[in-house]
Amino acid sequence: MRLFTALWPVPEAIEDLAAAVSGLEPERVAEATDGLRKFRFTPSERWHLTLRFHGDDADQRQIAGDLDRRLRHLRADPPRLRLAGAGAFRGVLWVGVEPAAAADGEALRALVRAAGGDPRGFQGHLTIARWAGGHADRESLAGLLAGYAGPWWAAREVSVVASDLREGGPRYATVHRAPVTRGWSGRTVR
Repeated sequence: MRLFTALWPVPEAIEDLAAAVSGLEPERVAEATDGLRKFRFTPSERWHLTLRFHGDDADQRQIAGDLDRRLRHLRADPPRLRLAGAGAFRGVLWVGVEPAAAADGEALRALVRAAGGDPRGFQGHLTIARWAGGHADRESLAGLLAGYAGPWWAAREVSVVASDLREGGPRYATVHRAPVTRGWSGRTVR
């Protein structure tokens, strides 16, 4: 089973970004994506920040248990974040994640560590579009949402998610939730 640990933005943050994406001028999107094959925006219900990708053969119980154990020792308050800016790399258009203050950035890195990831290589982002191939100007692509800045929100929970790859895109199922608060206890979703 393919698993990853994710931070899901609050509904208000997703709704704000979805409104910004749906408000993009079709001509501007067509110009920025000219030369790309199968460019498509991902559905907003899939928008998340991957804290750690665990792979296809990951042990769900161990990942959940390790996450719970690591989060129990967090000393930071939940990070205050917003979705802001944009970028592109091979096959992906993304919106970035901006911490409200230095302590929020450290709290986000602590969540990456709790998920078993390396915060030194972590670049928080939310994938909003994908394409299958071709060439386009990455600056033009990122320019579609480069000035975007959404509302501030506090991280509420970290989730272990199973991803089932299917035609038409992956299907996600949350298999474990862990609230991001001091003195929390995780729970497995059945």
